[in-house]
Amino acid sequence: MTGFGSVSSREDGVSLQVELRTVNNRFYKSTIRLPESLQSLEAEIDDHISKSFSRGSVTLSVKYVDNSERGIATINTESLQNYINQIREMDATLSIDVGRFLSLPGVLTSDSDEDIVARVRSEVVDLVAKACESAIEMRQREGKSLQEDIEDQLSKVSDHLSHIKERAPEIVSGYQSRLRQRMEGLLSEIGKNVAEEDLLKEVAIFAERTDIAEEISRLEGHIEQFKELVDGSDHDPIGRTLDFLAQEMLREANTIASKCLDGESNRRVVELKGAIDRIKEQVQNTE
Repeated sequence: MTGFGSVSSREDGVSLQVELRTVNNRFYKSTIRLPESLQSLEAEIDDHISKSFSRGSVTLSVKYVDNSERGIATINTESLQNYINQIREMDATLSIDVGRFLSLPGVLTSDSDEDIVARVRSEVVDLVAKACESAIEMRQREGKSLQEDIEDQLSKVSDHLSHIKERAPEIVSGYQSRLRQRMEGLLSEIGKNVAEEDLLKEVAIFAERTDIAEEISRLEGHIEQFKELVDGSDHDPIGRTLDFLAQEMLREANTIASKCLDGESNRRVVELKGAIDRIKEQVQNTE
């Protein structure tokens, strides 16, 4: 599911901006981009994100600018003077441009990464939490639309399955009638009658081979469990469970298709499998 969150803060010359984006992924994957001075916060930030999202590719970036007095490098006058003294010892007549010395090691000093992290850590973590909340709200709005589509497809599956269930006894009855006609036609040519026992035996074999009662029952159970999860009031992640149920629903539908030898039922199975495929695609994006 897609989501976006962007928050920022500015205080005492220090600016921080956190942007978080999520896109569809069957699993959880995070990419965190931090300024070099804040790299030590990566593990803590990733831990916070992983608690907010169980699925999706999450990309988070942090921008940090310090225009305060603490963010300005300090000139180490002692080191600078030492450089100047060494040059003058070589040639006292040389003209010295102090600005050229600023890039030399030890002339400019600034706060260490540890000092910077100590100052901004709590603010960064707070902004990450707010960015996660913003992205989650966006994903929840998308989730409602996704839920409506899934429930619509579930209704189609239930409707087609109901027709298949009603049609099942008629298939066996129709086969028995057709088999009797064929047997009577063949046996009449040699002056014999149809043995009821043989007819019933063949019908029983056909009924056993085409029996889909168990598959229908299991598929109905999967549908009910699916509905309960979608309509559930808790906020636990259900995406992986729904993905598994959708696969099991498709498995039962395929078994029904292999056993159905009736044109009307086969048409219903095709429609039913199409709806399940649609559900399967949708739940892969569900958290």
